[in-house]
Amino acid sequence: MKLFRHGPAGAERPGLVDAQGVWRDLSGVLDDLRPDTLNLDSMSRLAALDTGRLPVLPAGTRLGPCVGGVGNLVCIGLNYADHAAEAGLKPPGQPIVFNKHNGAIGGPNDDIWLAPGSQKLDWEVELGVVIGSKAFHVSEADALRHVAGYCLANDVSERAYQIEYEGQWTKGKSYPTHCPIGPWLVTPDELGDPQAVDLWLEVNGQRRQTGNTRTMIFGVAQIVSYLSRFMALQPGDLILTGTPPGVGMGMKPPLYLRAGDVVTLGGSGLGEQRQRVVPTPAV
Repeated sequence: MKLFRHGPAGAERPGLVDAQGVWRDLSGVLDDLRPDTLNLDSMSRLAALDTGRLPVLPAGTRLGPCVGGVGNLVCIGLNYADHAAEAGLKPPGQPIVFNKHNGAIGGPNDDIWLAPGSQKLDWEVELGVVIGSKAFHVSEADALRHVAGYCLANDVSERAYQIEYEGQWTKGKSYPTHCPIGPWLVTPDELGDPQAVDLWLEVNGQRRQTGNTRTMIFGVAQIVSYLSRFMALQPGDLILTGTPPGVGMGMKPPLYLRAGDVVTLGGSGLGEQRQRVVPTPAV
């Protein structure tokens, strides 16, 4: 299944893409796509629906983040060897783990805010993994059983905040709107092999990133199992699994986003996103 959330920001309702590609409303069946509804029972009930009876959504419906109520947003850094090379760094021997604030999450086509004074705003297309059941000390063999679905993500990063300021990467990753997710939450049976997903990203129509999840240093099962050694992953937790090469920081000379730029990105089976970069609105 391809599930989504639609409507005004902060008041999204669940939806589903039917076999004919029609967007349909699920709010009469399910309150929301959130941690307490990502369980196997809910997913099985949705899979058994007669989708032809669900209301059709009007054209132009806004898509929100494909999962609501994300508690933890955990990221894996430098997870593609060629991306590590472009950053001038040695590929890691273990997953590099950091966090984004969950307040960075936005809809797949919402504007990206450029922070006041920001000069090094960068893009990163990634495969997102949404946890569906508690994962604590799980083996690699069992890890994927704890996954509710997958989504496309843009790990937008302010490189000066991330690298040039003292401390952890979190402050370079957590600005509002800097984690668009969606359009769809794609269930595992719908996506198939998470290590065979094509990823791409363009800025103003020019291709910047082209990659495939098969070149990850650490695959999805490894990542979930590894993280579960150090934390009890909960339903609704979102894991971003790293980005292929082609980020602005790695270009010679580096190239960063400016107000007015348009970022488009996609993944095979995951759908596409489109964002315009705008100055942060007045608070």
